[in-house]
Amino acid sequence: MQSTADIAPPLKRRGARAGALGAEARGPHAEARGPHAEARGPHVEARSHDAEARGTHAEARGLGAEARGAGSARAFGAACAGVLVGAAALAGLAPLWLSVATVFLFAGPHNYAELRYFITRLPARLGRSRGFFALAAAGVLGLTAAYAALSLAPGAAGWGEDGLRLSLALWNSAAVAWVVALFVVRRRQTPRREWAWALPAGCALVGVCWLAPQGFALALVYLHPLVALWFLDRQLARRRRGWRRAYRACLALLPLALGALWCWAASSPPLFEDGAVAERVVGHAGAGILTGVSPRLLVSTHVFLETLHYGVWLVGVPLSAGTGLLPWRAAGVPLVAHRRGWPRLIRALLAAGAFAVVLLWLCFLADYATTRDVYFTLATAHVLAEAPFLLRQ
Repeated sequence: MQSTADIAPPLKRRGARAGALGAEARGPHAEARGPHAEARGPHVEARSHDAEARGTHAEARGLGAEARGAGSARAFGAACAGVLVGAAALAGLAPLWLSVATVFLFAGPHNYAELRYFITRLPARLGRSRGFFALAAAGVLGLTAAYAALSLAPGAAGWGEDGLRLSLALWNSAAVAWVVALFVVRRRQTPRREWAWALPAGCALVGVCWLAPQGFALALVYLHPLVALWFLDRQLARRRRGWRRAYRACLALLPLALGALWCWAASSPPLFEDGAVAERVVGHAGAGILTGVSPRLLVSTHVFLETLHYGVWLVGVPLSAGTGLLPWRAAGVPLVAHRRGWPRLIRALLAAGAFAVVLLWLCFLADYATTRDVYFTLATAHVLAEAPFLLRQ
């Protein structure tokens, strides 16, 4: 009987012979593959050239996109500069008529554009921001109602100058306290940001409210149009970074335009203030508060800033956002597109806003002076509504 050691060498020899036969059999196939490999060589080289060509085209497209981006940024900057210079020129030459025309044409549409923007900026799920937005909505509605009552009450109740100053100081203080409360709530949501300065700044503003209540309210009138410029800057930072440098370069022209406008107003004849409409325009510019300042200078400055404000909301912000803020494109709104959103409510709100714009135009045609008074009273709502969204930028 053979052992395992005796059997192993023959098995190894047979395995070696089988390997040699397999190698001989593969030889012709390997030789046959040789010409195929050589034939594939030019194809590989051709594919390599195609890849290089595609890379070159991609680089060319990239350069073309950069060139188009630079061109669009220059065009946007030129348009901004043109609007700024044109608004300053018109405000200096015909401030009264420009104020009447811009408020009639753009007051309603720009409020609708702001409403559309704010709805777009609302998150689909409020989550931790539910308390912040609840406080924001309560403040906007409550303070607007109080301001409307304050505008009607002095004449109806026969309040004197002291009663008017007291009520205005209380309203201003409440508005400042509401903004500080928004800061506090927002600080809890974003603890990494430094909000400690809000409380002392709010206390200082409350002091100003009591020292000069009418002056504080007038400061809001002139500062509010500038807030739109900040909104546009943040929108460009999100969607059109290439345009931001050109836009900020145009903002550097704003002090120069104001200086030129004031020099022109100082050397121009006084305004013709006869009539109810002219009285409303001059009064809304603060001529009754700043009695030592030329009414023409005040009206020119106010209408210049308001024209920029309307231009930002009606042209600048929608243009920087692409087609996302067009009134007839509600599908891009998170509260409409999200499966847990409120599409019917949002569409109904936008439809109501469009109806309000048409109604405002009809009221202007019927009685411009009274409608202007009512509009500037109720427009406090959109001034207040900007505060919460500024804190969320």
